[in-house]
Amino acid sequence: MNANDYDYLTKFLVESSGLALGNGKEYLLEARLTPLAQSFGMSDIPELVVELRRGRDSRLSTAVTESMTTNETSFFRDITPFEEMKTQLLPALINARRETRRLRIWCAAASTGQELYSLLMLIDDSFPELQSWNIEIVGTDIAEKMLKRSQEAIYSQFEVQRGLTTPLLIKNFEQVPQGWRIKDNLRNRVQWKQQNLLDDFAHLGPFDLIVCRNVLIYFEVAHKRNVLERMRNQLAQDGNLILGAAESIVGITDQFERFSECRSAVYVPR
Repeated sequence: MNANDYDYLTKFLVESSGLALGNGKEYLLEARLTPLAQSFGMSDIPELVVELRRGRDSRLSTAVTESMTTNETSFFRDITPFEEMKTQLLPALINARRETRRLRIWCAAASTGQELYSLLMLIDDSFPELQSWNIEIVGTDIAEKMLKRSQEAIYSQFEVQRGLTTPLLIKNFEQVPQGWRIKDNLRNRVQWKQQNLLDDFAHLGPFDLIVCRNVLIYFEVAHKRNVLERMRNQLAQDGNLILGAAESIVGITDQFERFSECRSAVYVPR
């Protein structure tokens, strides 16, 4: 891959998804885009770049973006945020919403769904009183392939062994030929929508809790600021934004402040 092709692809990814690779990631592009180019009948990445520049095939543009998206996730990943949702964040929100009996939660960049289903399992196990509430759960991702997997909610033996206890597995999954599938009582409670975080998401409505973990770390500062400040507009004044452990808003936006009562990256609106 020559320097011009690398430069074009990195700029394309920033503009299409916010993903900022930086320098020295040729190996990553080669590993992910060479098989993609071949699947579209092309011999190599330079030919793929030529087709991207022509802009004739929106399927190719989408496929390139989705191929470069990081989809690493697992059930109850980095357990601390879930513990703090159980002991601090959700109890406070429940107390504040007792009159309306309504909660809206958005899991942005939900990947294959493990994080969102973990949250639902936590809610059911720890807050049985919410069964009579209006709880709206929205999961979004940029990739159609990831959304399809989330909706199917079928996971391998390896995936369910990462972070799930045996009681949670037995209670919330059923065995199928492909592995383990989330039971309908969980799957049917999620609204899945395709959403590029660079695009307008005001139509999703207001939320009490937004979970956007390990996504913005890959974005350029300008895109991080834009996404965070638009999320601020969607978040209730007493709501919470949860980012990944390695993510911070320092030097990016002053519209949130760190919630000091939590060890994980929880932010509240200013």
